[in-house]
Amino acid sequence: MKKKIAIITGASSGLGREFARGLDEKEKLDEIWAIARREELLDELCSQVSTSLRPIPLDLTQKESFEVLHSLLQEEEPDVRYLINAAGFGKIGSWKDISLQDCDDMIDLNCRAAVDLTQLALPYMSKGTRILEICSTAAFQPFPYLNVYSASKAFLYRYSRALRIELFGEGIHVTAVCPYWIKDTEFIDTAKKTADSSYIRHFPLASREKTVVRHALIDAGLGVPVSTPGIVCTLHRIAAKFIPGEIMMGIWALLRRI
Repeated sequence: MKKKIAIITGASSGLGREFARGLDEKEKLDEIWAIARREELLDELCSQVSTSLRPIPLDLTQKESFEVLHSLLQEEEPDVRYLINAAGFGKIGSWKDISLQDCDDMIDLNCRAAVDLTQLALPYMSKGTRILEICSTAAFQPFPYLNVYSASKAFLYRYSRALRIELFGEGIHVTAVCPYWIKDTEFIDTAKKTADSSYIRHFPLASREKTVVRHALIDAGLGVPVSTPGIVCTLHRIAAKFIPGEIMMGIWALLRRI
């Protein structure tokens, strides 16, 4: 019998780590494949879950990592019940504050890595399995001083919505998860490491990772196409459908100075 597994990227911290804990509590899996760069944190996660966890220390901005994953999938031929692409990062700042390397890495990790792993995993997924692409409320509109990050999440959001329709007849469910700021992950601290962190001064009403993961897993279980796990991201999604982008960016210009 094929081994039932979940594949989670960005599993060493933040949402990825919390998704591993959430699936450990919620699902009966044979193994969780936890992918991230920091092997020591993956080893710590092994002791925090009861499900067998396989640490896979890889840098997903490097294309060679996908050769390793491709070989591993071909060798084991698992039954992939969940694919959760939670790896990603952003940088706050003007275009001149953010290095070309950071721009490239954001695009590689937030876009290419998610698509590549989804393409690799899909042949091992079947009816009733679930893909969670971790996008952001930033996907709903352009964000000056988060321009590359928000554009990368808009890409992943559109990809998720279209892929869901392609896979609908096969019974594979795709959910785009679009949270607001999350206060207890490393994301905000990493994003603020630019020449001038005053572009966004405060992060009011930020969510917590446990709340986001709990809501996202419920939504994915229900087959919801877009999960907005919180009141702010839900209202933002609704507003962005009706308010022109230029006005939304004007509102953002005011809010980020609060």
